Order: sequence, then C-alpha cells, then structure tokens
Amino acid sequence: MQSGMQAFLIDLDGVLYVGKSPVPGARECLKMLEDRGYGYRFVSNSTRRCRSSVAERLKGLGYDVPAEYIFTPPLAAIERMKELGKKRCYLLATGDVQRDFENAEISIAEEDVDFVVVGDAGRDFTFERLNKALRLILDGAEILALEMDRYWRESEGLVLSTGPFVAALEYATGKKAEVMGKPSRQFFELALKDLGKRPKDAAMIGDDILTDVLGAQAMGMKGILVKTGKYRADLLAGSGITPDLVLESLAELALLI
Repeated sequence: MQSGMQAFLIDLDGVLYVGKSPVPGARECLKMLEDRGYGYRFVSNSTRRCRSSVAERLKGLGYDVPAEYIFTPPLAAIERMKELGKKRCYLLATGDVQRDFENAEISIAEEDVDFVVVGDAGRDFTFERLNKALRLILDGAEILALEMDRYWRESEGLVLSTGPFVAALEYATGKKAEVMGKPSRQFFELALKDLGKRPKDAAMIGDDILTDVLGAQAMGMKGILVKTGKYRADLLAGSGITPDLVLESLAELALLI
C-alpha cells in the first residue's frame, strides 16, 4: 500500500457482499484496518434503504457496522435541500428510504414540490410515477438524482439502476439533474469530513470503474477497483481509466496494508 494512505472509503454492494452473500475475507479485512489504525467509512449509491436499514442488512450478513459509518445519497440530498431552505419533494424510489427524509423533517408530497428526488425505484418505475415526475418538473421542480449508475448486480444478474430513468426525465424536460451520490465530489466530501481526512490521504474502493474509481481520482483520492460485484474486464479495458490498484476482492487489501 502506498505510503501516506490513512483512510478508505468503501463501497457496499459488490464489495462487502454480492446479492445475499458476503464477500469471503471482507469482514476480516475490516478488522485488520481497525487494528492497524486506518480510518474507513462506507459510501454507497444504495437508495432503496434508509441508513439504519442498511446497517441492519449488513448486520445480517455478519458485518458489525455503526449506522453513522454509512453514507448514502439520500443523506446528501437532505443536506442539499436544507442548504437551499427547501422542505418538500416528490420521492421516486422504493423501500424505506423515505424514513431518512422524514427523520430530517423533509415532507414527501405529490404537488407543490421543490424537487423531484429520483432513486432506484426498481419495479416501481412505472409509467404513472415517471409521468408524475415529468409534470412536476415541467411545473418548476428541480431534479435531484440520488445516483446515476447504469446498472447493478442482483443474485440473478445485472439490473437497471437509476441513471437510465433520470436520463429519460432529463431528455423529456430539458432540465439537468444534480447528482447527489457517487461520483459527486460533495458526496465523497461528506464521508471524508467525517473521517477528518483530505482526499490525498484516502482511497476509494469499489466495483464501478466510473463512479468509484474515476470519481475518486477526479477529486484527488486514489481509486481502487475490485473484481467482485459488477466488475467487467471489457469495461475496464475500454474505459481509458487506470485504477491505482486492482484487487481480486477486498480481502486482498489485507495483504497490502
């Protein structure tokens, strides 16, 4: 491991687990990071679960991770809305992610909203909900994209993520979305600020060559790619991006620190 590296930002899906299966050796690697004094936080583009639910899921997979170590795009969206003094949004997502907004006293509504917030709605990306979002945006609401990933990996294979649907709304409305999750610089900075570290002292570990590696490198962090999750050799080869390090899995990091 390069000298001077003090902390790591670590993706969840595809790095700690794939589908419902923990990545072998990942838990032991986290323990070693703690034992050797490295700081770490988890930065995930997961938008189906609120922060506490993400922590509960990790616990069920054998990871003892405090909820406050987890940073997800809804938290960045909430910070952005508070910064602008806005408190009403239409939330196009699924799962219990609305709890993060409710806990922050952000009203989720279907009219007179300041923002349309788009996360991974899965099968709830229906024509009716997308059309509702379209009309609200045309009526003046701005778009907050919780993430812009193209796809992610479930146990059954790759599935569409949020990005394609945000792109459709952008095309239809002529408005540009503000991205809250990776590779947003502001999102990475939330976790780095919590660690008290500068970008040059940290590395991002993820399975996405664009949002994880390129996003990290663009703001001065090291970008480490793991060959688990949605990693594809052909995408790496055709990306023109050179990771600072490529690991078979997070477990291999334990051999380098």
